[in-house]
Amino acid sequence: MTPVELSRTVLCAVRRAVDAGQLVAPVPERAQVSPPGPGGRGDYATNVALQLARPAGRPPRQVAEILRPHLADAEGVSRVDITGPGFLNITLDGAERERSLVAEILRRAERYGFVDEPTGELVRLHMPREVRAVVTGQTVARLLRSQGVLVRTSCEGEPDPAWALSLGAAVDAHGSPGAPAPASAGLRPVPAPEDPTPLGRDAGRWALLHPAAHDRPRIGAEHLAQRESNPLFRVRYAHARARALSRNAAALGFTGAPLQGGVEAGPLLDALAAHPRTLAAAARHRAPDRLARQLVTTADALLAVQHTVLPLGDEKPSAAHRSRLALAEAAGTVLAGGLSLLGIDAPEHL
Repeated sequence: MTPVELSRTVLCAVRRAVDAGQLVAPVPERAQVSPPGPGGRGDYATNVALQLARPAGRPPRQVAEILRPHLADAEGVSRVDITGPGFLNITLDGAERERSLVAEILRRAERYGFVDEPTGELVRLHMPREVRAVVTGQTVARLLRSQGVLVRTSCEGEPDPAWALSLGAAVDAHGSPGAPAPASAGLRPVPAPEDPTPLGRDAGRWALLHPAAHDRPRIGAEHLAQRESNPLFRVRYAHARARALSRNAAALGFTGAPLQGGVEAGPLLDALAAHPRTLAAAARHRAPDRLARQLVTTADALLAVQHTVLPLGDEKPSAAHRSRLALAEAAGTVLAGGLSLLGIDAPEHL
């Protein structure tokens, strides 16, 4: 089920608890459902128990205990856990989880994992005049904006024009930052040991962003190598394979559809489900390397199952093939969105 469908399921659970006399409170018009935050578990979480605690005159965790059995009995739900002050963490059964996740990714496209509304938070990122700092600051700003934060970037001096020309690196302003913003941060990753611009935009940015900020980046031709030992190649190749699978399926006369029970692809589903949490953590910790590593995990999981997507020999396309294709297309969508945030091209052919 999609988050909208799950929200309705949560409201039905509340209504059943109220009708049974276990809870005395008005049934809300909507229940917020989103990926679990830090410390959460399962596929989705809802704060409806916290929302109902005051009108019900009960502690939030007690409200959650009342709602849990009603929610656990719903079709497509395999488990409900309570975490923190009273968050209900919902785990979908395997087949429903696959269908719901793939449908949500295909619906949201490259904005999967983005928040829907601005948070009102303003952050100013100030960085030294150094190529890795500028590329990192630009990428962190994109990550923060994906999470609804308003961001301004500034640099201690005017960036080298070659950084913009070769790497697409830019800031909003340069010079003294002036008075501190309500939430400001200085970004000072370990500087690049040599000029990354000869690598070009894609390989140069990956060389600067893939290592953690406290690690010394390697600037070398290994980032240009078209082989499996190069993680950037695997990520971009996996995206190109996803697009090729769609083209080949169209030639065979079928398209993808997020059906239930299409493929046993636990690692790939886990990687796709983790994408929103990864974006949030990468933004919160100012760490684009977290996104880069998650993209490698997603790419490797897709490449491990991509040979199962299309029919073999005289085999006819089935519902399972359509489901596997939709899963591969969802993975390609996540890879494209993640690469875009890093400022790296996602090729259709490779």
